Amino acid sequence: MRATPTSIPEVIRIDLGVHTDARGQFIRLFDSPVYGQAGIPVEFAQDNVSVSGPGVLRGLHYQHRSPQGKLLSVLQGSIYDVAVDLRESSPTFGQWVGMVLSAAAPAQVWVPPGFAHGFCVIQAPAVVHYRCTTPYDPDDQRGVRWDDPDLAIEWPERSPIVSERDAVLPLISDIDASLLFRV
Repeated sequence: MRATPTSIPEVIRIDLGVHTDARGQFIRLFDSPVYGQAGIPVEFAQDNVSVSGPGVLRGLHYQHRSPQGKLLSVLQGSIYDVAVDLRESSPTFGQWVGMVLSAAAPAQVWVPPGFAHGFCVIQAPAVVHYRCTTPYDPDDQRGVRWDDPDLAIEWPERSPIVSERDAVLPLISDIDASLLFRV
């Protein structure tokens, strides 16, 4: 396992070691000492799995009152994963980082609290496992529009399939400052 900060240093990519032999593969998905050294929490409150078809885009989501950190892995298929900094006084506020995560090249991404998160399916079905630092709270769900021109995210799909809720999320410039994060 190797943890590497991205262009937004708090967002961390973890390349996983793959052990292959005649029987198949073995991949370690969690190693407390490695994560602890990288500044990633070692205690999580909830594990989730989503299964998405071709062209699906999920996001950009966050929780405000109980912010979630997320550790994501792709178990099947591949996605383009994006984290957007919503920490109001951060030097990288409004910036995003994106990366391909694939079952074929096992890696994870740590998206810390204070970031919106989303992904677009590149190869379907995409089975995504994510561990969250706080439980999901439907009354606290917030988001930013996936196609916000101020963010100019370079999604791999021009006309993705999005939920009705995600289609009407606000632009980052329209989010009430009280719903952003203080650093």
